[in-house]
This record gives sequence, C-alpha cells and structure tokens, in this order.
Amino acid sequence: MSNGNTLYLECRSGISGDMTVAALLDLGATEENLRAELAKLPVDGYDIQIKKVVKSGLLVSDFDVILEHEVPAHTHEHSHTHPHVHRSWADIEKMLLESDLKPRVKALSLQMFRTVAEAEAKVHGHPVDEVHFHEVGAVDSIVDIVSVAVCLDNLGIEDVAVSPLAEGSGYVRCQHGVIPVPVPATANIAAAHGLTLRLTDNDGEMVTPTGAAIAAALRTMDHLPGACRIVKTG
Repeated sequence: MSNGNTLYLECRSGISGDMTVAALLDLGATEENLRAELAKLPVDGYDIQIKKVVKSGLLVSDFDVILEHEVPAHTHEHSHTHPHVHRSWADIEKMLLESDLKPRVKALSLQMFRTVAEAEAKVHGHPVDEVHFHEVGAVDSIVDIVSVAVCLDNLGIEDVAVSPLAEGSGYVRCQHGVIPVPVPATANIAAAHGLTLRLTDNDGEMVTPTGAAIAAALRTMDHLPGACRIVKTG
C-alpha cells in the first residue's frame, strides 16, 4: 500500500455513480474544482446540483445531474427511465482522449468507461469497439463517471478498498424491457473483476453498472488493513 490517502467504499447500501460523487464531495472534494473540470467536456444540456440534505438523521451531501428535458427533481440513476442518447465506446473514448481533462482524471474515467463497455459488449454479443449502449452513453452517466475521477484526484486518493456490494432483488425496466436484478451488465462486471455481491431482500437495483464499474476499476485492495486511522467520512 502507498503512503497516500486510502479510500474505503463501504457499500452496504449498494453503489451508483451519483452516490459515489456525493460521498466524495462530503469528504472534501470541492464543487469549484468539479465544475471547472466538467467544463472541459464537449457535453451540454445539463447542470449539476450539489446540496446538503438530511438522510436517516444525518447531514450529508447530495449530487444530481439535471438534464434540460427533466424537471429539476431528485432522480437517481437507479430508475433507468431517462431518455438516453445512443453513444458508442469509441465515441466516448475519443471524447475523453481529446479533452483537456487532467491526465489522471482522463485515465481514471477511461478505465471506468472501458469496464462498462466490456460488460455491455458481452451482454449484447458485439466487439467492444462496436458496442452501442444507452445508460453509460447518456449525459448523466458521463458526468457521474468523470465526476468520480475528478473528485478522487482532488482528494489525492491513491488506494481504494471496496467492501462486498449489497445488491437488491426483483426486476427493473430499461430500454430493452424488464430485466432481473442484478442486471446483466452489473453481473458481468462483478464476474470479470471478482467483485463480491451480497444479495439482499430489498426490492430493486442497488448496484448499477456504473457503480459496479467504479468499484471494479478503482479497487486496489479488497479490505482495509487491520489497523487504520480515520481521517474523514462521507
């Protein structure tokens, strides 16, 4: 393990893109730096909303991507009901490579997107460079993933430990119809990267493909060392 900051992702409530960004903002990543980096992307038609809210009696940060066609309300990635733009992995890779994002932000973003692209390619039976997909290609998911990379870089995090991912049950509706939880892309990411899913009786999706990709791409350790010092929590 390095001498830099270590992040522990405790995923007892699952993991998604917006959840991760909110937690990293709670840890001290700044809105000013996040907005400055996001402005380097050739993506428009959205705004981000960051605020403090009380959840389960705790004061926490909340992060939302508000699209132009949406009413400004809290809408999580879990719903899978946004009207999605069809983008390919090649489109996203080109966009990130040609952007002026910081080198580490660019590298982390590409790593997370590649993880989802490979899972989607397996789901749909296409070569990864040819796969077209909806959720990860949508503006909100692009912003979520790049925001995670920006905040991680802002906090100087070098190592990431990931707990087992608590997942729900039942079914969700997506662009292709009704599919079981965990959704195929999430299951493929977990299988390919050795993530541990802890299935629960909660109805619905708790681990999104974006969330699974974040855990898979950023993880450097499976658990924290026997003794550690807590610097901040989010």
